[in-house]
Amino acid sequence: MDELISVIVPVYNAEEYIKRCVGSIQNQTYSHFELILVNDGSRDNSLALCQAPAAQDERIVVLDRPNGGASAARNTGLAHMRGQVVVFADSDDYVSPSYLENLH
Repeated sequence: MDELISVIVPVYNAEEYIKRCVGSIQNQTYSHFELILVNDGSRDNSLALCQAPAAQDERIVVLDRPNGGASAARNTGLAHMRGQVVVFADSDDYVSPSYLENLH
């Protein structure tokens, strides 16, 4: 069995970018991953935009916390991850389809 990769993304007021970020991670050629989206007290529609794909894709976990900054959000993700490998992305990032496969 392939190793589970945990992808942790802190999200803060990212409604302009988060769909592209999530979509690029969902479309990986290496599919044995969990995507942990940590909403860090966003004041825009980011939380709802994270919850929508999570309702359709069991690999996506959404955590919601009061604003504490990107490092605190990453630490929250680390506390909930199940993978043997972790990688971080920012909410305005998008990755190539082979990103996780190349990492693995």
